[in-house]
Amino acid sequence: MKKGKREKGKGKSTAPPADRIRPIIAGLRKRYPEVECALNHSSALELLVATILSAQCTDVRVNMVTPALFQKYRSATDYAAANPEVFEQEIKSTGFFRNKTKSILGMARAVIERHGGTVPNTMDDLVKLPGVGRKTANVLLGSWFKKNEGVVVDTHVTRIARRLKLTRQSDAVKIERDLMQLVPRKDWTDFSHMVIHHGRQICDARRPKCEVCPINALCPSSAA
Repeated sequence: MKKGKREKGKGKSTAPPADRIRPIIAGLRKRYPEVECALNHSSALELLVATILSAQCTDVRVNMVTPALFQKYRSATDYAAANPEVFEQEIKSTGFFRNKTKSILGMARAVIERHGGTVPNTMDDLVKLPGVGRKTANVLLGSWFKKNEGVVVDTHVTRIARRLKLTRQSDAVKIERDLMQLVPRKDWTDFSHMVIHHGRQICDARRPKCEVCPINALCPSSAA
């Protein structure tokens, strides 16, 4: 069997990641043609708040909480002036509500003090805000500001990147670095969204649906 060829009957590609990445992207794009951020928002501030709330919480739950939140708090000034005890109760169902309250209200104050109330649009400025790490900054930059500065690495991206043998790392920062070297920069944001959708719909953590996976022939871990 020639290197890079699919072994007959196994459904598993042995090609190196660099040879598989473009067909992987093409297969995912065909399955998820109009992929976008799953967090409902209509401004940079709303997306930033929603992303902070999404830590250790499902996007579905966050989207249930944010409509009332966004109607009440319309600016960084509104968040900065919020009563922490009241705010905790408003976001309680998203989990870790005390830490999230501290992060969101602190972020709002920093946006006012450092950026005149306008959410910044650079990685350096974003990661200096309370509660904002590289992952959150990547979500905001890619989905709102349309800047491909990195690859969002959540639990779905971590799991699937490892199953596809695109990385051997387990640390999010190192996984992102590997993916940034493989995935064309223009696809960084879409790649993250597509893989996250794929993880929710097909490549489940416990029981991946390899038999219906559009990229199973490119996956060394495929059971199909």
